[in-house]
Amino acid sequence: MELNENANKIERAVLAGVHTGSADTLSDTTEETLAELARLADTAEAEVVGTMIQNKSAIEKATYIGEGKMEELKNACASLSANLVIFDDELSPMQIRNLENALNIRVIDRSMLILDIFARHAESREGKIQVELAQLQYLLPRLTGMGSKLSRLGAGIGTRGPGETKLETDRRHIRRRISHLKEELVQVKKHRELIRSRRKKENRYVLALVGYTNAGKSTLLNRLTGAEVLAQDKLFATLDPTARGLTLSDKREVTLVDTVGFIRKLPHHLIEAFKSTLEEAVFADALLIVADGADDEVSAHLEVVFRLLGDIGAVEKPKLIVFNKTDEICEQKNLALFTKGVPHVEISAKSGQNLGTLLESIENLVPGRKKQVALLIPFAEGQVLSELHGNHTVLSEDYTENGTRVTCLLDAPAYAKFRNYVLEEA
Repeated sequence: MELNENANKIERAVLAGVHTGSADTLSDTTEETLAELARLADTAEAEVVGTMIQNKSAIEKATYIGEGKMEELKNACASLSANLVIFDDELSPMQIRNLENALNIRVIDRSMLILDIFARHAESREGKIQVELAQLQYLLPRLTGMGSKLSRLGAGIGTRGPGETKLETDRRHIRRRISHLKEELVQVKKHRELIRSRRKKENRYVLALVGYTNAGKSTLLNRLTGAEVLAQDKLFATLDPTARGLTLSDKREVTLVDTVGFIRKLPHHLIEAFKSTLEEAVFADALLIVADGADDEVSAHLEVVFRLLGDIGAVEKPKLIVFNKTDEICEQKNLALFTKGVPHVEISAKSGQNLGTLLESIENLVPGRKKQVALLIPFAEGQVLSELHGNHTVLSEDYTENGTRVTCLLDAPAYAKFRNYVLEEA
């Protein structure tokens, strides 16, 4: 058990994790995820007063950790005056109940901690809806046996968001609330689709800034566009997506969209709840993957980002990796080894180092300006219409006596290819 005696905050937390390999092959991953859990706890304004790792061949189904470790953890919590234990994995309802009964202390897991941080940082209506939905979906199967606990939780990590007044203990009430929130998200999604449609009509190329949490996406957005998006050295400081315009040197206009950061062990139900936000990456024309080049875990962080991009269907988009904070690298590091062949640049958003190189790379990533043109496609040439819909941006489509009139956006090569069908240019 590692101890930290400098603890003055109300939430005094002990972190707990299980390594399921043999003791002599304890991977760095377990210690790394617990170090990340400590940063999450700090973001939630808790003081980590101790850390415990158990080496075990398998997770205990009923209690997550073994009986011997449970007694050690209970004694440590008492000696450290801890009032909270945070486990590094998602616990089942039975595990939480059994752990709280055995330890006589409040227990939360990684998912509850992340949701608590999200509840703190959600500012927009959409963000608040998504957070409450994720919290209710998480809590619903965990209500059995929690009735008395809910009434005495008070303030603290894992209790922000819906709160007792909205939760109550009535499953039917919660299910109705979940249904209502999902309906609200449908309206939010329609609003986002309207915004994306407007961007298409304005012929604006969209770049989504994605990456591991705290990689510096918001700082980069501020540096590139002069925006004043909140940029803090905290995990999940940005929750609500923010869009800002950027004018390139040749006067082309692009839109940069800042998105929520990724992290290890991001709960699936949270990904589902935040689907409308994550879709900003799915519907973007290209991705700027921002990574903390000075972080020793940059390779593992990129693996997480690529995996989550694959999960949401965005991994095949044109990409540029932006290694940020490279002015903080103490030892020489070949960052190109971590890119999987994706083009990359090395910058410092804070100091502006190599910003010109980044802008050149963005200009190379963004295709040439597209023209808005009206085409008349004969009915007999349906394959041309299919190609337009499959490979280009179609703004409108009308049927005439002589064929299908299509208004679309074409770059120079496509314009040359379909020149014979052109009726007029915007």
